[in-house]
Amino acid sequence: MGHISELEFSKGLVSCVDLIIWVFLYIKKAWRTDGVANYDLWYDCTQRNGGYNCRGTNDADWLQAVQALMVLATIFCLISFIFFLCQLFTLVKGGRFFFTAVFQVLASLFVMSGAIIYTVMSPEWKNENDTYGYAFVLAWLAFPLTLISGFIYIVLRKKE
Repeated sequence: MGHISELEFSKGLVSCVDLIIWVFLYIKKAWRTDGVANYDLWYDCTQRNGGYNCRGTNDADWLQAVQALMVLATIFCLISFIFFLCQLFTLVKGGRFFFTAVFQVLASLFVMSGAIIYTVMSPEWKNENDTYGYAFVLAWLAFPLTLISGFIYIVLRKKE
């Protein structure tokens, strides 16, 4: 195993943060909120007496598309991170992280598509008191972070 440069270490750290954001998007119920109720991609939860009463979301086709795209984005981001770790120790000096970059860029395109669908379709589905939650904002922040990360992987070369 060769020496890991600071740039490669930083890139790995960015990938870890990116992956944590992806996982966070699934466990938090705040894609849309009205103060009392929180809505995510799978559950609608209402806060009562300090606890949450949750039920499944409706089966709208557009919501299922967003769910699928977000799952694909997370899987591709995880695969990208695994490829990065493998290539970090097996790539020849001067080699580029192309496999990692491809999966990172595809993950960004999936999250962008899912966020666009959610943005376009959810106004028909929400009340006038509803606002977008922080998980929705994180999805939009994950898109450029993942895309830039993918392009950096294309430029990044393996150092000795």
